Amino acid sequence: MSFITKLKAAFGNPRAMEKLHVDDHTEAIINDIEHEPFAISDSNVLYAGLNELGGYYFLQTVIVGTFHIKTNKGAQLKVIGHDFELLLESDMVELESDHSNVSNRSISKIDFQIEETDAAKIKRSNLKQLILTSKKEVIEFSVYESNDEEE
Repeated sequence: MSFITKLKAAFGNPRAMEKLHVDDHTEAIINDIEHEPFAISDSNVLYAGLNELGGYYFLQTVIVGTFHIKTNKGAQLKVIGHDFELLLESDMVELESDHSNVSNRSISKIDFQIEETDAAKIKRSNLKQLILTSKKEVIEFSVYESNDEEE
């Protein structure tokens, strides 16, 4: 967050104060969880990893933040890369977030089916954006830029 935004918030600028709150919210989530985030939105942090079970591949995600869902219609994750787009469907249609012991936070675990050939594309360096859609809620995540160079 920039010095100017902090300065504007200190003088009572409502938009700057809102941005300051949002940045502090996602930063607090990142600091509270020891694993490195995969992507972030304004008020949610997405952790992800690929897994293979019996020849089937899954992108396992955990969303921590204000996103809270209870549905029997599943979710979709649109993965936008530099030269490709994937639309992944959740492996289960019945999804429910868990409440966190920290206020304004829920934990949502969603696994998405993915083809083996597409799984190889899921690397930070290949991705631009992730868009999670469930019910009428749409969350746009940007890929988290790591300070470390490992993937």
